[in-house]
Amino acid sequence: MLPTRRVLITGVSGPLGARVAARVAADPAVEHVIGVDSRRPPAPLADRITYVEADLRRDDLQQILKLASPHVVVHHDIVQFPEPGRSVRGLHDLNVIGTLQLLAACGDLPGLRALVVRGSASIYGSAPDAPAFFTEGLARSATLRTRFQRDVGELERLVEAFARRHPAVTCTVLRLQPVIGASVDTPIMRLFRAPVVPTFLGFDPRLQFVLDEDAIGAVAAAVATPVRGAVNVAGDGTVSLARSLRRLGKRALPIAAPLYGLTVATLARAGVVPPLNEDVIRYLRNGRGVDTTRMRRDLRFVPTHTTAQAIDAVAASIRREAAVA
Repeated sequence: MLPTRRVLITGVSGPLGARVAARVAADPAVEHVIGVDSRRPPAPLADRITYVEADLRRDDLQQILKLASPHVVVHHDIVQFPEPGRSVRGLHDLNVIGTLQLLAACGDLPGLRALVVRGSASIYGSAPDAPAFFTEGLARSATLRTRFQRDVGELERLVEAFARRHPAVTCTVLRLQPVIGASVDTPIMRLFRAPVVPTFLGFDPRLQFVLDEDAIGAVAAAVATPVRGAVNVAGDGTVSLARSLRRLGKRALPIAAPLYGLTVATLARAGVVPPLNEDVIRYLRNGRGVDTTRMRRDLRFVPTHTTAQAIDAVAASIRREAAVA
């Protein structure tokens, strides 16, 4: 465990960023948290968090980090889906160019002891011939088929190169399965709130999720006890799509595979379902499971919710929302 430290966190204005910063700042071993984002936080940040407006792609980032002089940098500003002020076209620059600039600035920090990067289990893809549970070492053999897969693959290569050049810095990449929760706004959560869920006719994939609170807890655990390399993060177990929809009280709309993309696009234009990108569509067809041995053994983090319990928590929140509406 690291001694008392200053922590810099990117992406504090994102959906989970402020909550990550608040959880880290609540640790008595943390002296102060510097929250960095190009957008102002939608609400005041918690105590002991200082917000600094900065774009990771700008040249003045290096000076900002030198002034902050963090012992730990948490790179949480990895974006898979468009957000307010962040279009699809700009996501590659945010994820890859932003990471490249951040790592270059981190290389000049003499007091830096750990780097924690929020990655994604999307790096493994979703394929019909995939293993039941991916271990961390299997990412090297994965075929990077989608834009976001290529982004996280390139991001991890950048982090690996940084780790080789700076062996004194412990570099951790958290490969999170899809994050779900009442306050999470992603295509999957929008789909779970939709009146019907388009499914692939004849397919019932195994799904695995991590509840938002556990995703935040995993980042906080990596700040407290960083480990070298990639770590899968997910709730225990998998649940089939059909069982997930039954738990959520949602009706499936089976669609033949050749017609799926066109049908979903038509439903999205009508406002029945949210737009779905290639990663989500592949996940709904083939699913994905990851092995979490390293998370428990090395990161020493145990999620509060299994995948089934996370789905049930989301189902309860959707029912509450419906009762209030």
